[in-house]
Amino acid sequence: MTKQNVVVYVSNGCGECKKVINHLEDWGVPFIEKNINENKEYFRELQKNKVYGTPAVFKDDDIVLGFQERRLKQTLGIVGH
Repeated sequence: MTKQNVVVYVSNGCGECKKVINHLEDWGVPFIEKNINENKEYFRELQKNKVYGTPAVFKDDDIVLGFQERRLKQTLGIVGH
């Protein structure tokens, strides 16, 4: 798999966020996790992209909101999982 530029915005107590993180780890996708509760700057970064909730997965210029397994796989180019 080629190097990914994946950033995952999460928040405390977010079950969907945990699902996204677990799937990315299971798929072996390297990512940067940004918790908007622990760092308010991360929430401002989301707002600049007109996003106001978590989970939000950014890969380059693509955004996947919420836990959408099929869309995540498509965006990340994952086949066979």
